[in-house]
Amino acid sequence: MDITILQKMLLFRGMTDKELQELLKSLNAKIQSYQKNDTILHAGSNPGVIGIVLSGSVTVLSDDIWGNRTILSHVEKGGLFAEAYALLEDVPMLVDVIANEDCSILLLKTKGILSSSESQNSWDYKFLRNLLLISSKKNLNLSGRSFHTSPKTIRERVMSYLNTLALQNDSTEFDIPFDRQQLADYLNLERSALSKELGKMQKEGIIETKKSHFKLLTP
Repeated sequence: MDITILQKMLLFRGMTDKELQELLKSLNAKIQSYQKNDTILHAGSNPGVIGIVLSGSVTVLSDDIWGNRTILSHVEKGGLFAEAYALLEDVPMLVDVIANEDCSILLLKTKGILSSSESQNSWDYKFLRNLLLISSKKNLNLSGRSFHTSPKTIRERVMSYLNTLALQNDSTEFDIPFDRQQLADYLNLERSALSKELGKMQKEGIIETKKSHFKLLTP
């Protein structure tokens, strides 16, 4: 495992080679490969692992018993998932984690990391500090999703989301991490209704879009 790649990731920021090697050994680090649409983690289970995307990307989603799908987040290279559940081992996951494309995942077993008997390692503080920072950022992203899905009209939801992406990219032209169906699921919309509204917005000169590429047009 190339630890120089891991050291560039926020979760391992500030760790020496020795500390990172000790962490990987203590947390039983394992790399798994998945193909597109494979289920990496299942709702209802809790294997007590943190997943880190080494290549490719994954989608965190929820399917209810009626077959309705809600996309909660898209995790790309360097990102992590299931960290909250990994630290709460008695809480079953309410989401599935699906490979959005062929991907390679580093899995870390976190059992006992919060207990006093396991707190003598020099990497503990750095690992938990970095994990807290990442969790805080992800909570902001989840709050952002609620902000996008609260408007009543389709256009308001779309514009809220695209405005946020423009601010994050510091540009009015950008790619989104979703295809049309995934975007509809993320915004809690029907795909056909979303596609129709995007078509209207293009005709009205508000946006230009092709697949996952968007350009916001200003008067």
